[in-house]
Amino acid sequence: MAGQLNPHLLLAVPLAPLVGSAIAGLLGTKFFGNLVGRTVSHSATILGVLIAFVISCITLSAVMDGATYNATLYQWMNVAGLKLEVGFLVDSLTAMMMCVVTFVSLMVHIYTIGYMKDDEGYNRFFSYISLFTFAMLMLVMSNNFLQLFFGWEAVGLVSYLLIGFWYTKPTAIYANMKAFLVNRVGDFGFILGIGLLVAYAGSMNYAEVFAKKEELLQLMLPGTNWMLITVACICLFIGAMGKSAQFPLHVWLPDSMEGPTPISALIHAATMVTAGIFMVARMSPLFELSDTALSFILVIGSITALFMGFLGIIQNDIKRVVAYSTLSQLGYMTVALGASAYSVAVFHLMTHAFFKALLFLAAGSVIIGMHHDQDIRNMGGLRKYMPITWITSLLGSLALIGTPFFSGFYSKDSIIEAVQASHLAGAGFAQFAVLAGVFVTAFYSFRMYFLVFHGEERFGKAHHHEDHHADAHDDHDAHHHGLTIGQKPHESPMVVWLPLVLLAIPSVVIGFMTIEPMLFGEFFKSVIIVDEAHHAMEELKHEFHGPVAMAIHALTSLPFWLALAGVVTSYVFYMVKPGIPAAIKKNAGAIYTLLDNKYYLDKFNEVVFAGGARLLGEGFWKIGDKGLIDGLIVNGSAKLVSLLSRSVRLLQTGYIYHYAFVMILGVLGFLVYFMPFPFAK
Repeated sequence: MAGQLNPHLLLAVPLAPLVGSAIAGLLGTKFFGNLVGRTVSHSATILGVLIAFVISCITLSAVMDGATYNATLYQWMNVAGLKLEVGFLVDSLTAMMMCVVTFVSLMVHIYTIGYMKDDEGYNRFFSYISLFTFAMLMLVMSNNFLQLFFGWEAVGLVSYLLIGFWYTKPTAIYANMKAFLVNRVGDFGFILGIGLLVAYAGSMNYAEVFAKKEELLQLMLPGTNWMLITVACICLFIGAMGKSAQFPLHVWLPDSMEGPTPISALIHAATMVTAGIFMVARMSPLFELSDTALSFILVIGSITALFMGFLGIIQNDIKRVVAYSTLSQLGYMTVALGASAYSVAVFHLMTHAFFKALLFLAAGSVIIGMHHDQDIRNMGGLRKYMPITWITSLLGSLALIGTPFFSGFYSKDSIIEAVQASHLAGAGFAQFAVLAGVFVTAFYSFRMYFLVFHGEERFGKAHHHEDHHADAHDDHDAHHHGLTIGQKPHESPMVVWLPLVLLAIPSVVIGFMTIEPMLFGEFFKSVIIVDEAHHAMEELKHEFHGPVAMAIHALTSLPFWLALAGVVTSYVFYMVKPGIPAAIKKNAGAIYTLLDNKYYLDKFNEVVFAGGARLLGEGFWKIGDKGLIDGLIVNGSAKLVSLLSRSVRLLQTGYIYHYAFVMILGVLGFLVYFMPFPFAK
């Protein structure tokens, strides 16, 4: 079915969730007087996302048969030859992203029915997550920078609403403001990058900008000896650093756990945080022109992959462990981008979407079973009470650590091999980071798994841990969270565990099924462009002999043994000799304090940036506003007028003879000035 795709059908993909969001958000809330109930709200939004998913699958099938679409749907305005348009570019990269986004979103929508059933904002929540899906689809389907930026900002805005969904909870309000502000920092770089490209390429359309890449390569940034394309690419990547939570703009993501669990899965799995990865892959024709930009990406990704993994080791909140895992995996994707293995980065994006959504939703299922206690130190032995949550969590964890034959293995091992084949500056550090990260990931993942599902039952007892993070309203006091003495956990209802099962299937098999066409076949042909000088993908292709051979060979490779060592170490530390972690914590107090304070980056931002902004604001207020504007211009002009008035008032005596005297003096002055004297020459 080679040829053009149906634009009306494509338009239905983002619009169906938008309509569902409008029904739930307008008719289902106080805004229009609660005209529809919960059933209509969740049915409308789920139907909208289901329609989007079905059309996305049809589109992917058509794209694999050779169909494409790249056209303008609506021209907003034409400013001095610059066209501002809404248009779709649907190729293999877009179609794959559409399917992943809509499927994960559909699972989250279904799961939300059970998870949010007791929440007053039920309809509002469904409206938000559908609106989020619309924004993400507009982003991935765009064929121009204007629409890309619209989708980019829209997912940021809706994530602000979702993270602060419980707006009576101070920590949630702090978290959503933090996410919003940190993303604005990245977005400043992003819009500068877009501005540079538009200014020198004269177009916002991807294809037209890419067509001028050789001309852009010859240009220097005015007033500097920097290559224009390098500066533009680094600026674009700074946008990705904010959205995809790369060091040092990662600080918002762990705090975003203050929102309800379903949005943790939606933001951290297939949608918002992967927008940056998708954008760099889409811009591969530009990034391939600058080794400097690629080295920068490689190093930032390496730092994120390794150092965010370390933070996962000491977390006790079940959702935060998974959140730091997301940061680390986003680092892996970024490393692949820096190694010019764009297809590998997108492949890991896809596999990660399924098993990370699974792990977040499984964490939510555990939270339900534990009556909203999120501290893994208060759990243990949940395996026999929550069998479906247990088995799906185990499958998700095995996929995350890269167990051979699981989906995460194929993408993660491909990243490690791609980095080994890279010769860019920073590749040596990146190689160490991704290998060390394998052990770290396996250790913290199975630390959480063992503490939650195995060992001693620690629930239903008095606890004295300080860092409870309650996934519920502040109205509920801390002692309302957790199981009371004698209470037992229970498996979640079917509407909660069914999405877990449906996500577990691709978490196991999708990598095995798709590695060959996505990495070594024609799937991304002419979509992702790699320069001949960057041969990581060629080396991967040369060493690949099929998914079975790859998995069997991995059993003798270093990453497999590092992952196994991580699992065994966590088992010994938390199941066999639980005194070891306490002893390490006691003897390595400085390191623990450093990790517990997240490398003091939050404090640094608070003192330097927030403090600097406050100081600057105070300076502007005192000197600029009070001193210059109020003091000199406003009050100063009033004082000057008052002074002149007082001076002039002295001449206004009210005596007629004074005024007559002044008039005579005036007439005399005129005569002296204008009358010609006889002796004047």
